[in-house]
Amino acid sequence: MPSKIDIEAYINRIKYQDELRPNLEVLKKLQKQHLLHVPFENLDIHYHNKIHLDLNAFYKKVVQGKRGGFCYELNGLFNQLLLALGFQSKIISARVYSKKLDDFGQEFDHLAIIVNLNQVEYLVDVGFGEFSFHPLKFELQTAQKDPRGNFIVESYKKNYYVVSKIIDGNKKPEYIFSEKERDLSEFTEMCHHHQTSPNSHFTKQKLISRPTENGRITLTNNTLKITEDNKKPVEKYFKDEEFLNYLSKYFDVEYPTK
Repeated sequence: MPSKIDIEAYINRIKYQDELRPNLEVLKKLQKQHLLHVPFENLDIHYHNKIHLDLNAFYKKVVQGKRGGFCYELNGLFNQLLLALGFQSKIISARVYSKKLDDFGQEFDHLAIIVNLNQVEYLVDVGFGEFSFHPLKFELQTAQKDPRGNFIVESYKKNYYVVSKIIDGNKKPEYIFSEKERDLSEFTEMCHHHQTSPNSHFTKQKLISRPTENGRITLTNNTLKITEDNKKPVEKYFKDEEFLNYLSKYFDVEYPTK
């Protein structure tokens, strides 16, 4: 673990109150609690606060600052927690599917985690926005039922694997990944790209989002969208200057604008 990390504080941050043995049930609960209580967000990009790939900075932001983050921060930090708790875990590179381009992004586009439990591997991800609540077993060509839907992991070309969500019998690809262990520093170039490039979807608008037990709450520049029980989302539009009020009300986040 990086210095100055308090594991108890991290566990409290995600409101986890169960045992901490490195087993599958604990991993399931940790992942779900993390997703429910630590939002996916890109606010630093829009308030011009550069994100550096530094685990201590991630900890100060997410745990001490009660903020969220994007994949490099959330999965990078969560992986360190898992290691500290005795899990065999590693970070991996993934390439996210673009419907617009009908192709996958560049290497290091996304950071995910693989956990090995009793010689069985699981794909773990708390930094992808809408995804599975529980780890996905590395079992190819087998549909896996999750509280957030059905998922499948399949072989892909050139030593890659693709994870897809199954919707109405159709496979919606999420990203491709390889099992190769990576170092956090390898994501530096793409982390910079996502913060600065006009082609990055992260630079388009402010975004913060988190799942609920039966839906999702998402806040963008001037729109609040709440979805429950697969019903049609309820949208509320507001003035740009009201953004911080909604941020506090729905995400309990006080953004340090000064």
